[in-house]
Amino acid sequence: MTAQIVTSHTGARDNYDGISRVNHWLTAFAMIAMLCFGFYLAWIAEPGPQKGAIVQIRKACGVLVFLFVLWRVGYRLAQGFKPDAAPMPPWQEIAARTVHWVLIAGRVLMPVSGMLGSYFSGRSTNVFGLFTIPSGPEVKLISGPAHELHAIIAWVLVIAIAAHVAGALKHHLIDRDTTLLRMLGRA
Repeated sequence: MTAQIVTSHTGARDNYDGISRVNHWLTAFAMIAMLCFGFYLAWIAEPGPQKGAIVQIRKACGVLVFLFVLWRVGYRLAQGFKPDAAPMPPWQEIAARTVHWVLIAGRVLMPVSGMLGSYFSGRSTNVFGLFTIPSGPEVKLISGPAHELHAIIAWVLVIAIAAHVAGALKHHLIDRDTTLLRMLGRA
């Protein structure tokens, strides 16, 4: 006997549109890659000129990811949120909404805090020769908290991403509903 996938309680087995799916998976990959890149720089990379060059690459990548994230978040907010694929207890609905909003806010605040930290550390950011964000005055009263916020948001995003993945897997493997399938285009 095989288990069945529960269809949406709204009666819709509708996938997210193609743009939403591409936005979701590209943003997910980019943010996870940037988090890994940041943890590598914080914990593994040896200080020196090579690390400085790698930091510059990460900053340039971060600016490009930020531009894409602005598009992603804008598109997501304009499209709205789909109804849940299946009924959930109220605490799960609250948890799911909270995680989604934390992910949205974190995707915006993470690069903004990094750019503010860099700008007010007196460091410019060359974005692969496309353009340069000039350095600002060195203001440790701003750069210090911005860098700390950047690190805190990184950990908040790690927790939110883990909760998001766990929730998607729970819906797919335990609840057997179409939550994950909708983002894979297979609902």
